[in-house]
Amino acid sequence: MRMEPGEIEARVSGKNPLELAPGIRLWREALSRAQQADLVEDIFRLSAEAPFYRPTMPRSERPFSVEETNFGPLGWYSDKNGYRYETRHPLTDRSWPAIPCQLLSLWREFTAYPGFPECCLVNLYRQHARMGLHQDRDEAALDAPVLSVSLGDDAVFRFGGTTRRDPSRALRLVSGDVVMFGGPARLVFHGVDRVLSGTSALIPGGGRLNLTLRRVNPL
Repeated sequence: MRMEPGEIEARVSGKNPLELAPGIRLWREALSRAQQADLVEDIFRLSAEAPFYRPTMPRSERPFSVEETNFGPLGWYSDKNGYRYETRHPLTDRSWPAIPCQLLSLWREFTAYPGFPECCLVNLYRQHARMGLHQDRDEAALDAPVLSVSLGDDAVFRFGGTTRRDPSRALRLVSGDVVMFGGPARLVFHGVDRVLSGTSALIPGGGRLNLTLRRVNPL
């Protein structure tokens, strides 16, 4: 794997996490190839019920470069009225599908949080899609961590501190990686600089899937 300038070299694999910063842990390739393939199959099966759509930015209504859908009782959504959680798909007006059991198992295995996640936000990155630096702060349950799963093409993930002015670092994430941020890192700014197209053939049509499991409401 060729490192890009400024990237963190993180080669810890399996079930032993690397502490990237206080509150940020990486499990490198925590999912086997078979587990990854099963999860991708589940996601696209469920997306027939809850199709991918392109949210828009508040106020400007500029469309995201990523496509999104959600699983679970609540789905994260953005449009001209702002960021929020909704109980129904914006296009079908149907409830979101349940979170796949494999993802609930990952939540239990990698977080110490006593409650279950209420949302799995699914981001589909095709070629040239990216995600600017942002905070996940639309949840009332800020005591719960966010668990992120990468599938498909490699991505350059960037994270910093709790203000935009804090210095940031880049990390190359590969398919099967699991990242958790919570505690002092729960509100860190983070994003995806770019997706490295063609580094994986896992996703039908190419690209990368990122799944983030969130608890929205306090226990």
